[in-house]
Amino acid sequence: MAHDAPQATGPSKLVIRNIGLILSGALEKPILDGDTIVAENGKITAIGRFKDLNTEGATTIVEANGTTVAPGLIDSHVHPVAGDWTPRQNQIGWIDSNLHGGVTTMISAGEVHMPGRPRDVVGLKAMAIFAQRAFWNLRPGGVKVHAGAPVIECEMVEEDFKELAAAGVKLLGEVGLGGVKDGPTARKMVGWARKYGIQSTIHTGGPSIPGSGLIDKDVVLEADTDVVGHINGGHTALPDDQIRCICEGCKRGLELVHNGNERSALFTLRTAREMGDLHRVILGTDAPAGSGVQPLGILRMVSMLSSLGELPAELAFCLATGNTARMRELDCGLIEVGRSADFVIMDKAQHSPGKNILESVQLGDLPGIGMTIIDGIVRTQRSRNTPPAGKVPEVVAK
Repeated sequence: MAHDAPQATGPSKLVIRNIGLILSGALEKPILDGDTIVAENGKITAIGRFKDLNTEGATTIVEANGTTVAPGLIDSHVHPVAGDWTPRQNQIGWIDSNLHGGVTTMISAGEVHMPGRPRDVVGLKAMAIFAQRAFWNLRPGGVKVHAGAPVIECEMVEEDFKELAAAGVKLLGEVGLGGVKDGPTARKMVGWARKYGIQSTIHTGGPSIPGSGLIDKDVVLEADTDVVGHINGGHTALPDDQIRCICEGCKRGLELVHNGNERSALFTLRTAREMGDLHRVILGTDAPAGSGVQPLGILRMVSMLSSLGELPAELAFCLATGNTARMRELDCGLIEVGRSADFVIMDKAQHSPGKNILESVQLGDLPGIGMTIIDGIVRTQRSRNTPPAGKVPEVVAK
């Protein structure tokens, strides 16, 4: 079982050199010029050419060997419970396994799978505060899990949201998984949450678990949550005309998930691109769920949207990194000075017909991951889950 990962105990300086390609995570400039990244004390301090940067005094040197460095992937929609265990699939180590799929940050959409989950107001607030605290203290494999997302119930009042925010809760679980399933009530409570700095997500589509229900376009648009959770269904999607109405009727985040309807995901992507709103599209897995745990779920979404959605791979990676970071107000997800030094280092898979990693992803192949880094600390090397990469990085000095 993956337990709390070690943190840096003193001043640290990471140098990643001989990088073949740097993916920034930013749609406006997805590829950066440079072959070296420097990070000090867990934050990026310089990006550029090795000859132009101060690389002296490094505590860790990573020889990239011509591989690609991208921001660590962000899963915008997970359902954690307790540490690195999920009762939904009775599986241990699922977060660590996702780390081997390049995911360095996760966002809870509600701890709904907790056995005996309380639905009374006192209980649901207590559970949310507990989850927020627990995952703040515990970093399975080093992964940053933003948890503590209460599922709202009709009995809640504004003071409850104020109390949750004061205790450090910054997320709501999917609206619609609890007793609040109508637009007017949802809008009122989402407004309270927003007033106190709590970000909201809504369940979209048909019911996914017992207790959930259909949330259609009218409820989604009236609720006005910050993120339209799994707009491609979890797994049952709304009809195309309703998806288009949501895309056109609000300017909130459009979340596509692995545990959703693939055709609807591609329809949403096309619609967002036609509207010039690609920046609104973010990616999640909606795992663990009945469909299981998908350690490579985010990578698979990137590959599917690039290959079948005809989206350049460097832009597809932005949906899983910078788009989510900006929408979720995170300090990771982009390779720029001042951001957290969270990276995934990868290359095209061995024997992929693509000439390079971008072409291979656009052909539908998954890249091979050679290393993950969180807060400037190497967490994993060759992935146990992805295909083997053509080239792999290595730690040459520490």
